[in-house]
Amino acid sequence: MTTVSAERLAAIFVEAADTLVDDFDLIEFLHMLTERATHLVGAAATGLVMADPRGRLEFMAASDEGARMLELFQLQNEEGPCLEAFTTGQPVINIDLAAAAGRWPRFAPRATSAGYQSVHAFPMRVRERVIGALNVFGDTKGGTFTGADVPIMQALTDIATIGLLQERTISQSEILTEQLQGALNSRIVVEQAKGAVAQACRVTVDEAFAVIRRFARDHNRKLTEVARAITEEPGLAARMIVR
Repeated sequence: MTTVSAERLAAIFVEAADTLVDDFDLIEFLHMLTERATHLVGAAATGLVMADPRGRLEFMAASDEGARMLELFQLQNEEGPCLEAFTTGQPVINIDLAAAAGRWPRFAPRATSAGYQSVHAFPMRVRERVIGALNVFGDTKGGTFTGADVPIMQALTDIATIGLLQERTISQSEILTEQLQGALNSRIVVEQAKGAVAQACRVTVDEAFAVIRRFARDHNRKLTEVARAITEEPGLAARMIVR
C-alpha cells in the first residue's frame, strides 16, 4: 500500500472528529469513512459490516457498488475476511486471494473474479465486544500492508466504532441495541433510495448515491432524511438530475 503522510492522516482524523456531533448522520459518516480509508492506503475498495442486536452481521457501507455486492456475497455465504475478523476479534492481514480458496472456497474465487487480488479485515471493537468489521480490498498483488498501515487502519476502524455507538452510551445496553437497530434501518432506506434515483435518473447505483449525497449537502439535510423522503415521495427521485 502507499505510504501515508502525517498531514493526510491528520486531515482524515479531523474530518471524522468534526462529524461526531450530537445529531450526526451515521450512514453518511460510515460511507465517508470507507471512502477515506480507501484513498488513505491506495486500496481498490473498502466495505463495512456490523452486527445487528442478535449478533448477525449486516452490510452497512462501502466505497463503491462493487464492494457492496461482494460484502453481501460474503455475508450470504457466511465466509470471508470480515466474518473471520468479527469472530476472532483480530485483524486479517495481507491475504492473497488467488491462494485463499482453501480458506474461503466461495468468497475467494468471487473476489478474484471481481478484480481483487488481496484483502484485509479489521474488527470493530468496543472494549471486549466486537460489533463489526472493516474490509479493505487491493487490486494488485503488491497491495500489502507494511509498517504503520495496520495500526493506522485499526485506528480508523476504532473511529468508526466510536462514531457508531458514541462513547457516552456504550455502558447502556438498551441504548446500544436501539442505536444498532436504527443504523440498520437507515441503511435499508438508503439502499432503496439509491435504487429509486438510479432508475429515475438512468444512472448507475454509485452515481445515484452521489446524487443523493449532493442533494443532502446542497439542501443542508441529513442523508438518511433525504433517502426517506425519496422512498415516500417518488417524484423527488425524478427531480434529482445529475449535474
